[in-house]
Amino acid sequence: MTDTTSTAVPEVALRAATGTTPIPQLGFGVFQVDDEDTPPAIASALEVGYRSLDTARIYGNEDGVGRALAATDVPRDEIFLTTKVWNDDQGYDKTLKAFDASAAKLGSEPDLYLIHWPTPKHDTYVDTFRALLKLRDDGRIKVAGVCNFNIEHLQRVYDELGEYPAINQVELHPLLQQQELRDFHATHDIVTEAWSPLAQGGELLKDATIGKIADTLGVSPAQAILRWHIQIGNVVIPKSVTPSRIKENFDIFGFELDADDMSTIARLDQGGRVGPDPAEFN
Repeated sequence: MTDTTSTAVPEVALRAATGTTPIPQLGFGVFQVDDEDTPPAIASALEVGYRSLDTARIYGNEDGVGRALAATDVPRDEIFLTTKVWNDDQGYDKTLKAFDASAAKLGSEPDLYLIHWPTPKHDTYVDTFRALLKLRDDGRIKVAGVCNFNIEHLQRVYDELGEYPAINQVELHPLLQQQELRDFHATHDIVTEAWSPLAQGGELLKDATIGKIADTLGVSPAQAILRWHIQIGNVVIPKSVTPSRIKENFDIFGFELDADDMSTIARLDQGGRVGPDPAEFN
């Protein structure tokens, strides 16, 4: 495989206040990582070569991310940092206050701020995104985006505010490929970012079809799946606290899936989720 420490991760352009700003296509997520475990996990990720970190207020580890950023020798301007506003902090004024609280814990303002869920029953996501646009236009963040938005949520934001989010982070993996949503994203210059890119392991990593592709390439099933994400254009944020797994997940740029591999994986789509349905989660 490759020397991961010298690997150049591809970048994807995100719409910013003026022009675009790049995000590494492969990032490191800290979902379900305890606060005390976050600094060593991030230290391992940065040592391997990750330069994009993804957290959220609800994860309870923004403090840990802040400690990791304070301890590393990697300059802050070389790290793309993402956090998210949680559901009970939505609304224009509450979002601005939540942002300040997250920035204080992180020790710096994030590059990307996301609405974590649309929570349609509460009907606050348009005002919340208006707050994100203010943060961006004031220069406090580079990019305003969302998570878990369906097409109708994205369209309403555009209809009321005249702008689509720059990125939509959604559950996406070979068992839930979200083709219709990805097509909508492509049409409207919205970058697709995948959370739970390995479908939280289990069934997908044991899939015989994935296993055969991985064996042929001499890689692990997780590496084959992450490479699939890269080749269909997703930004992807695998998570681990195990240094060897963190390194393995980064080592996906020394091989490629061929057209047959890609079409084989495309046929695995079942439309099944491991997380909540955004139309119903409030």
